Order: sequence, then structure tokens, then C-alpha cells
Amino acid sequence: MTGADRPYLRYVALGDSQTEGLGDGDDTTGLRGWADRLAEHLARHSPGLRYANLAVRGRLAAQVHAEQLAPALELRPDLATVVVGVNDLLRPRFDADAVAGHLEAMFAALTARGARVATLTFPDLARITPLARPLAPRVTALNDRVRRAAHRHGVTVAETAHHPVVTDARLWTPDRLHASPLGHRRIAAAMAHALGLPGSDDSWTRPPAAPEAPAPADVLGELRWAAAYLGPWLGRRLRGRSSGDGRTAKRPHLLPVQADAQGES
Repeated sequence: MTGADRPYLRYVALGDSQTEGLGDGDDTTGLRGWADRLAEHLARHSPGLRYANLAVRGRLAAQVHAEQLAPALELRPDLATVVVGVNDLLRPRFDADAVAGHLEAMFAALTARGARVATLTFPDLARITPLARPLAPRVTALNDRVRRAAHRHGVTVAETAHHPVVTDARLWTPDRLHASPLGHRRIAAAMAHALGLPGSDDSWTRPPAAPEAPAPADVLGELRWAAAYLGPWLGRRLRGRSSGDGRTAKRPHLLPVQADAQGES
């Protein structure tokens, strides 16, 4: 069945900081994020929907597999999203096959329990920040493996990598690693469209109506970005620390969702 003719009653999201919602709200007022927004979209057509979000910032694919899969299966989702891999991409010893192996194991386990599963492909990071140019082959390698694993298990793929809008600066926070509120809205819309949910379409692929972003940063601007964001990230890696240390899932239990009537922009 497609999303148009099947009501979803239990949605569980697995992943890292993007699924947790970093960049869309904050730890004081609360994070929203694309998975929350997708749940709100689902609830407009499935009023009985309950939603859990197991994602934790900083997690690698192996950690999501080890820490989140078993709790997700216990919740018996009829819809699950699995989005992870960017933190792995940024590590010196990135292994695309190993990351894809963890993703495929999660795809297999969730679909075997009857859940419909969705994931997405990742944008070219070099088009977001020039300093990430060496990572482009890694993104391509991971996306290729995600597609193949998804095909083997009947997993829905939101093909965000194909659309220029996903690297529009307006969709990203100043750290260039996390989606902005507008970016999270676009990810949720891409997932809804890929799932064939009522009220979804391809409008997420078009340039946003928001004010234009500033011109790309010059060399000095890139150095300032590196000092403000890249340096602290590398420092945590060198100390063996993560932004998710000591954190747990923000929504570990299936809870009702209030439908949001706010439109996409």
C-alpha cells in the first residue's frame, strides 16, 4: 500500500542530530526537526498516530544500530525512518561498506517486522562548504550503497541528493552541518513525497521563497567558519568525545501527535 491508502499508527524515527532536530529550535525551548514535522503531517491524516524519536546527536551508524534498533523493534512501528551516516563521513577512517552494512541490517530487521521504512540520500557537502570538497567521493559512495540496500529490502528513498535546492544556504544553519528550520521543513516534505502521503508533492524541490542568502563566503569567511565550528568539532574528536555524550532519546516512547496545519514555504 502507498501512504495515500494506508493509515500509519506507530511511527519511529532512528538516527543522529538531523533526526533529533538540531538546527530547528534549541535545547532550551525544545527541538522540532524534520521527523517531528513528518509526524505532524502524518497525524493530519491519521489522527490516532503515535510517534517516538530515538535519535541522538553525534551518533555513528554502528551506534544507531546497536542502541536504537532493539528499542525501535519493541515499539512495533508500522512506519520507521532510518537516517544516519554524515558523522561517519566526517571521520578519518570512513568505511562506506561498513556504514551501509549497519544501515542494511536495520532495514532488514524493521521490514521483516512489517514496518514500512524510509531513508534518504545525502547532498554534496562541497556545495555547502568548499572545505568539504575532499568528502565528495565519500558522499557518492555512501549514497550508492544506501540505494542498493534500500532496493534489496523495499525501503523508500527520498532522493534529496539529486536536487540543487538541498545545498541552498538558506536550508542550513551557520555551522553548515545541520539543517535550518526551513531545511527541516524541506526534508520532511521530501520524505512525505517519497512515501506518497496525502497532501505531499514535489514543491520541496523548488527554490524557497525565503529571502536570499548572503553571497558565498570568501577565504577569510571560510577561515572564520573553520575556527567557529570545524575546530571545536575536531577538538571533540581528538579527545574521543561526542556532542551526544550523556544524552538519551528525546522521545523514547510512542506518544500522540498534534497535527500541524502550517504549510510548507
